[in-house]
Amino acid sequence: MPSASRAQGRRERNKQQKLERITAAAGELFAEHGIDEVTTQQIAERADIGTGTLFLYAKSKGELLLLVQNSHYSESLERGVRDAEGITDTVDAVMAVVRPIVECNRTQIENGRTYLREMVFGDPEEPHHRDALTITARTEASIAALIGRGPGIGEHEAATLAHTVSAVMFLSMAASVNITASVEEIVQDIRGQIAVMLPGTGSGRA
Repeated sequence: MPSASRAQGRRERNKQQKLERITAAAGELFAEHGIDEVTTQQIAERADIGTGTLFLYAKSKGELLLLVQNSHYSESLERGVRDAEGITDTVDAVMAVVRPIVECNRTQIENGRTYLREMVFGDPEEPHHRDALTITARTEASIAALIGRGPGIGEHEAATLAHTVSAVMFLSMAASVNITASVEEIVQDIRGQIAVMLPGTGSGRA
């Protein structure tokens, strides 16, 4: 292998290792203290890098939270999609996708609410924000596929309904009125709202 290729390979491995250390350090500190109580200096020290290096990977705590939470949300979505397989009832299937996302969001409530704010109001050109939006799009696509199994529901209608389900889910998780609500209370709130709007589901089951 040419020396230039070997050097490039080492650089990429070093970058990946640093990214993994940063993600782990930020995730641990955010989980322990919440995003508001953690400084970028603390994250850099735990990751064993300089703050200047840290800012090459994320320019703010908001971006660091996106970096951490994106992987958790992606895993939760994948679990929800697996859980929905074989469930024939539309509302039950959709809620199988929704529940793990709610559980992920409520692991640390303020972190979860901050993540949603960053997703909505952050810079869409920033890579971690872009990744978050991609996860949202994947979530809506998964829900649309479940809704689209119903008779007479076209692709456009299914996509529109899935977008509405996503909005209901995110609002329920982010709303200040739900700040002390349990996972189960939020799940039931979401279920009650989507059950009355999905075609052919009536009022849904509690």
